Amino acid sequence: MWKVTHLGLSNYTARFTQMTAELAWDAEHPEQSRITATIDPTSVRTDFPFPEKEDFDKKIGTSEPFLAGKPISFTSTSVKITGANQGIVAGDLTLRGETHPATIEVTFNGSMAEQPMEKSPKIGFSGILKFKRSEWGLAPKIKSAGEEVTVIIETEFQPASAARQ
Repeated sequence: MWKVTHLGLSNYTARFTQMTAELAWDAEHPEQSRITATIDPTSVRTDFPFPEKEDFDKKIGTSEPFLAGKPISFTSTSVKITGANQGIVAGDLTLRGETHPATIEVTFNGSMAEQPMEKSPKIGFSGILKFKRSEWGLAPKIKSAGEEVTVIIETEFQPASAARQ
């Protein structure tokens, strides 16, 4: 999910429904872990209140002043442990075909040797990533939206072998 202020009156929120992520997790040395994630921008869901007037999801996901239909990706470059269940994941965020450094504040929520419903190991994380729209040249083009975008991440991973079963 992501949010940005709208005209200074509220936080406009939206989400993506199509994404992939791969975690190379090292439980003994979490600082050596790595993650990659890719999001399909055309899968954005804004819940725009007047769909009969405008396909706002399509506009946000595909048009040039917004996401331009180009994949969004994050590739970690380092992991720093900052507390018992806390860390900072630094990496490269690609948005609209431009790549800039970004950091995710991460909370390790826990793990299970066998998640009861899926019968496979699971590990869960929460994260917050913030970036300025102006870093991607978006600020002057979309005046109604605030400068800072906050991305809220809630995710669970399972080993690739379990995911294929």
